[in-house]
Amino acid sequence: MAIFEGLSGKLQTAINRLKGMSRVTEKDIKDIMREVKLSLLEADVSFKVVKEFISNVSERAVGADVLESLSPGQQVIKIVHDELVTLLGGTQSSLTVSSKPPTIYMLVGLQGSGKTTTAGKLANVLRKKGKKPLLVACDVYRPAAIDQLKVIGGQLSIPVFTIEGSKKPVEIAKKAIEHAEYMFYDTILIDTAGRLQIDEEMMNELVDIKKTVRPQEILLVVDSMTGQVAVDVAEAFKEKIGVDGLILTKLDGDTRGGAALSVKKVTGTSIKFACTGEKLNEIEPFFPDRMASRILGMGDVLSLIEKAQEAFDDKQADEMEKKFRKNDFNLEDFLDQMRQMKKMGPLGSLLQMIPGLSKAKLTDDDVANGEKELKKTEAIICSMTLKERRNPDILSHTRRIRIAKGSGTTVQDLNKLIKNFEEMKKMMKNMKNFKGLGI
Repeated sequence: MAIFEGLSGKLQTAINRLKGMSRVTEKDIKDIMREVKLSLLEADVSFKVVKEFISNVSERAVGADVLESLSPGQQVIKIVHDELVTLLGGTQSSLTVSSKPPTIYMLVGLQGSGKTTTAGKLANVLRKKGKKPLLVACDVYRPAAIDQLKVIGGQLSIPVFTIEGSKKPVEIAKKAIEHAEYMFYDTILIDTAGRLQIDEEMMNELVDIKKTVRPQEILLVVDSMTGQVAVDVAEAFKEKIGVDGLILTKLDGDTRGGAALSVKKVTGTSIKFACTGEKLNEIEPFFPDRMASRILGMGDVLSLIEKAQEAFDDKQADEMEKKFRKNDFNLEDFLDQMRQMKKMGPLGSLLQMIPGLSKAKLTDDDVANGEKELKKTEAIICSMTLKERRNPDILSHTRRIRIAKGSGTTVQDLNKLIKNFEEMKKMMKNMKNFKGLGI
């Protein structure tokens, strides 16, 4: 997540100094905590939150069990990680479900926070879990808000309830529930109106909707790029109407990350989801422990596995395994696997999930070059005929020249791809002889 790149790099630089230390003194801890403190403040984390965080880490780190241990540096790093998990909320907070359907979720937030898109994303998540969601358009003020929700619903094949010409959000919400009960929708997501800033009129309207529909949860959508303003917004909404959970949007933006680290501690409200991009599948449950690991460069293997399971079709995976066993894997299969991988998200965000390969250690140029190579590989394979993809042995010099021209690359690029592909096949052939590898 781009939001944590700057903070992640600085924190890792500070605490990594501890790794090689066979002995850690109170002065060492004090010096490193000073760097951690500056990193957090520069990331726009609330001063009060930073002060408490540093105090907690320092108090635990100067204990005898740490200073006298065999690996004090690793002990301190673990303490930083644990306190970071606590700061982010401790444990993952899931959506609750009504004992009697339909379950109603009311999405609130300022205009521009990404509320309407988030409503669609969340509906899609719930549908994948077996729910039958209905989107409700109650933003009757913002131009094209209803049309936007209709477009999103159409893209996801999720129905959208509207009352044409109505300017009464409470009436729309009430009729939507009646419609949902009649059509057996078990989940309702109400997209409410926002304003450019918090005002009494907006809050009164939200209170009226709340009283009428009695939502299971009120979910506040917060733009993480607004920094400390996001924390102020969360506090205001919680005070005025009550908030059961937060959804952070634009976590792929170039921001300092302070809002994400401050908002749970300041408001006492859990972050339930994080939106990591503009695509309708770029939303994920917020796991404090996984996020803390990413920030500290420890990776996030569980999220990576979940993304892979979501992106790869089980039937295709079984077929691919059989091909590996028979050494029958060709460039057509390779292209298919690349396209499946692209569904998992941008290369940079995937690298953050691999321990030791975070973007704090890889430069932006490294990631950009990796993306460039993947695009080049896809272009080369797409320039081949189906026969050539399935049997690269027939690639004569004239064929290679044609493919290079068609893909905007060089014959050397093609030769390198073929060589790497053959080496990968040999590796997979050798791996299948080892039991337990799942190949």
